[in-house]
Amino acid sequence: MNTTRRQLLGTFGTAAAIVGAPAILRAQTAESFRLAALCPVTGAGSPFGSGMQKMILAAAEIVNANGGAAGRRFEVVPEDTQSSPQAGVLAAKKLIDVNKVRAILGTWSSGVSLAVVPLANEANIIMMNTSGAPALSVPPANAKGLSYRYQATNDRFGRAFAEICVKEGFKRPATMAFNNASGVGNTEGFRKAWEGKGGKVVENVVYEPNQTSYRSELQKVLAANPDVIVTGSYLADTTIIMREWFQSGQPAKWIMPGWAASPDLVKAVGAEVLEGVISVDSISNESAPSYKAFDEAYRKAMGGQPGQSNVYAAMTWDMVHVLALAIEAAGSVETAAIKAKIQEIANPPGTQVYSYPDGKAALKSGKINFEGASSVLDFDQYGDVTPDFGVFFIESGKLERKYIVKI
Repeated sequence: MNTTRRQLLGTFGTAAAIVGAPAILRAQTAESFRLAALCPVTGAGSPFGSGMQKMILAAAEIVNANGGAAGRRFEVVPEDTQSSPQAGVLAAKKLIDVNKVRAILGTWSSGVSLAVVPLANEANIIMMNTSGAPALSVPPANAKGLSYRYQATNDRFGRAFAEICVKEGFKRPATMAFNNASGVGNTEGFRKAWEGKGGKVVENVVYEPNQTSYRSELQKVLAANPDVIVTGSYLADTTIIMREWFQSGQPAKWIMPGWAASPDLVKAVGAEVLEGVISVDSISNESAPSYKAFDEAYRKAMGGQPGQSNVYAAMTWDMVHVLALAIEAAGSVETAAIKAKIQEIANPPGTQVYSYPDGKAALKSGKINFEGASSVLDFDQYGDVTPDFGVFFIESGKLERKYIVKI
C-alpha cells in the first residue's frame, strides 16, 4: 500500500500539488472527520480517477474554509483502487483499519463497489459510489442503507439505450457485454426495456475479459445481422472489438456507454473506425450554479480541462457537499445521524442551495434542498439518483452531443 500511495500522490503532479491542502492531509485531530477518496487512479478508470480525487480534495477545502461540518474539519485520505476489486478491497481495509476513515467516497466500477461495500457495512460507515450495478441498491450490498449512488443504475442506462434505439429507428439490436456486474447489467437493462416496448434482441453475447481477440464472439453477433449492437464494455476490450469489427467489413451501428466510447477510444483505433458510433453517458446538471463552481474548480485543478470532460468528478464533488451538509444538519458525525439527514438535505422540499456555505447558512432557518453539479440529487428509497443522459455521435473523431434523454 505504501507504493500505491506514492504512485497516487504522483498523479497529482508533484508533492507541491498537495501543499495547497495542508489542513486536509495533515494528521487527524479530535476536531477532524476523516474520509477516504477511493478512486480509480490507474486501470480502466484512470481517465477519470485523478480528477475525481482532486475534486474531493477541492470540495473538502471549501468545507474547511467555512468552519467545517458540525465543527469538524474534513481530512481526506486518498487511495487508488487500480480499477480492480482486489486492489480496492486491500485499499479499503487499510483505510478503515489503519486510517480510521468515517466514510468512503469515489468508488467507480461496479466490481470494485460491490467488493468494498461489505467492508463499509461491517465498519458501519457511509459509502458513496459512481457505479451502475443494480445489486448495489438492495440487500445484501445495501442491507444497512449506507450506500449512496451518484451515477445512473445500469437498468437506467439500459432504458436510455432503448429510447435511443426507438428514436434512431433501429429494429434488430444485438448486445455484447463484458462479463461483470456493470457490463451485463447494461445489456440486461436494455433487453428488459426493449422487450417491454415489444422488441426482440436478435443475439446476446457475454464475453470474458482480458482476451487478445474477441473475434469469435463478434462473429456470433454479426451472424444475426443486427442493425445496431449495444454494448456493456470498457475501453480496453472495446478497442479490440472495434478493430476486429472494422476489419470484418460488415456494416452495423453501435451504442456504447461513455466510459468506453470516449476520446481515448478515438485515439486508440482512429476516427474512421468510429464514425457514427453513439456514446451514451449521464451528464452533469449544467445549468445549476453548483455546476459552475465545480467547473471552475476542475479547470483550476486539471490544467484547464473543462468539467464536461469528467462527469464522475462532478459526482465526487457532490459527495463531499452532501456529506458535509448532512453532518451539519445532524450536528453529529455519527453514522446513523448522517444517514438520517442525507435525503432530507438533498431532496425537496426545502430552500434550494447550490454550495456548502449557502447550505450551511440556510440550515439555520429550516430545511434545504441541495442541487448538485452532477444531477439534482433526488435520492430514492435505495439511495439512487436519476441523472439525464447525453447522446453523443462520433463524427470526424469528435464526440458531438446531439440530444438529451430523460427517463
